[in-house]
Amino acid sequence: MSTAKRQVVLVAFDRVELLDIIGPADLFAAATRVLGGDGGYRVVVASPDGKAVRGSGGLRVVADTALSHVRPAAVDTLIVGGSMGIDEVLLDARVAAGVRRVARAARRTCSVCTGALLLAEAGLLDGRSATTHWAFCGELSRRHPNVAVCPDRIFVRDGAVTTSAGVTAGMDLALALIEEDHGPLVARTVARWMVMFLQRPGGQSQFSERLALPVGVSSPIRGLLDEIVADPAGDHRLGRLAERAALSERHLRRVFADETRTTPARFVERVRVEAARELLEGSSTPVELVAARCGFGSPETMRRAFLRILGVGPAGYRGRFRSSLDVGLAA
Repeated sequence: MSTAKRQVVLVAFDRVELLDIIGPADLFAAATRVLGGDGGYRVVVASPDGKAVRGSGGLRVVADTALSHVRPAAVDTLIVGGSMGIDEVLLDARVAAGVRRVARAARRTCSVCTGALLLAEAGLLDGRSATTHWAFCGELSRRHPNVAVCPDRIFVRDGAVTTSAGVTAGMDLALALIEEDHGPLVARTVARWMVMFLQRPGGQSQFSERLALPVGVSSPIRGLLDEIVADPAGDHRLGRLAERAALSERHLRRVFADETRTTPARFVERVRVEAARELLEGSSTPVELVAARCGFGSPETMRRAFLRILGVGPAGYRGRFRSSLDVGLAA
């Protein structure tokens, strides 16, 4: 194995989410300590003009160089941070152009959070699958319809480009890159040192399904959404929902799609998965009983829903969560 350090370039700009930059940088630094010698990573922070930037929390990040001065051939990994004010970043044409220039020669290109919008602006996500912060997945889809957005993934790899979800997902991404470069033993050691999951259970849907939807108080389906969340195991078949909303089934499907960008069945499934997650995390209730309490017809139906939405089955989800909890309690 080569002892040469891999160069990682982190792209920062004013109002960058600090953890998008600092999190991966600390993971790569920990891996370098674990590897010892001359191996590991050399992290470089590049800003649009080479000057310090002020991050989202008001702290200043000192850049090592300007993005235009980065030699693409020397870059192993390019990682673009995100910002809740990403529109301001996109107005600076230098940033997208600089990212595109470096990405052409870098071994791999990655984004954290809304940095995916910057990669898309640079044309690097055309025809690819990608993810971003859950609150911006719809925005990414609207602006770049040729990108296949995966809203429930912590990170998505498509060829040489990898995009990750919001903020802390950048650390999950960095850990996956370390495992790719140096194997699971090094990655596991780094994860233990940083007190992280080696592989976080589930996807990025760590928020209330009801609160995630921009449905107004006057919406004809507002009451339905609240009822479903209040009673996940209730009878939420399309006919019953339409009856309660005093709408035809066809009209209900249309209103649901317009206001939530999903279907009634998918929303019900996601709410039931959320309810099941809470039971699996906070109790020792058997999986069969969890399935019944959350409205799934059978444990197998729940298992398929978990795999579809979270990428892991109920038993695996509980196993990862409980093992981590047990270690924490034992400590």
